[in-house]
Amino acid sequence: MRNQGKSYLEIHAALQIPRATLSDWFKDLDWSRNVRHRLARISAEEGAVRLQELSRVRGQQLKRAYETAESEARAEFENLKYHPAFIAGVLLYWREGAKSPRTNVQLSSSDPALIRLFYFFLREVCGVPEDRITGHLLLYPDLEEKVCRAYWAQKSGMPWGKFSKSVRVKGRRQTRRLTWGVCTITASSVYLKRKMLVWMELLPQELMKWEYYATISPDLS
Repeated sequence: MRNQGKSYLEIHAALQIPRATLSDWFKDLDWSRNVRHRLARISAEEGAVRLQELSRVRGQQLKRAYETAESEARAEFENLKYHPAFIAGVLLYWREGAKSPRTNVQLSSSDPALIRLFYFFLREVCGVPEDRITGHLLLYPDLEEKVCRAYWAQKSGMPWGKFSKSVRVKGRRQTRRLTWGVCTITASSVYLKRKMLVWMELLPQELMKWEYYATISPDLS
């Protein structure tokens, strides 16, 4: 059976001979080692095919999820486009946020009021759960992390425990250029990111339509 190319697992299943015993019998035989190498190559090739198939299926699932997110975003936009906090949040992200479609929602600023407003936008407008929102600081070496974290926690409204370990700036300039560093707020949701990209596309177009203002007040048209 081994000479026919059977694996130890297949021989064990047929004859109930322990695989350790089979290994002892065949490990020093050149032709058996050739069988092992051939089986390993076949297994690797089959594994590569399975990975490609899994990647294809996952890609299809992601595509459907993204299409659903974009469809939801367009429907939600009609209900949110007059909401002041929604407008502010989308414009803030358009200016300061990470734009890659494959990353989480992430915005950085040295202005605590801006971070506070975006934190409100994530929770109250987008409905992001608290446990999906985190923050971290970018600090120069001469800034005290605890002092800066306390400052950002107070000013941004984000609890102390939401901040992960700060990142230190490494470069030629070792002294502070920003008194309290830079705060990055992250919402762990690629799904929301797809929505945000749609909103950033739709909102500027809507704001340039006179019909938009006429809906708010005839005097604005």
